[in-house]
Amino acid sequence: MTTRPSFFRRAAAGIFDFFTVFGVGGYAVAKFTGDTTENGFQLNGWPAAILLVIIIAYFYLGWKVVGGTLWQRVFGAVDKS
Repeated sequence: MTTRPSFFRRAAAGIFDFFTVFGVGGYAVAKFTGDTTENGFQLNGWPAAILLVIIIAYFYLGWKVVGGTLWQRVFGAVDKS
């Protein structure tokens, strides 16, 4: 029987994953579409929808295909059951 990682590790990994993909993905989309600002980026309309698709794809691929997201691997929160 394998033990599941603690709730804290899984929750922290999820929070860090979201902020990482939001920041990196959002800036990449903003840079590509010209929506960067002095304070970072502001996405509206289609660029925001593209970022949403990127976030969903990141978590789907991390959980179902690759076997763990970036921060799940860092925190050792990959569920191996």
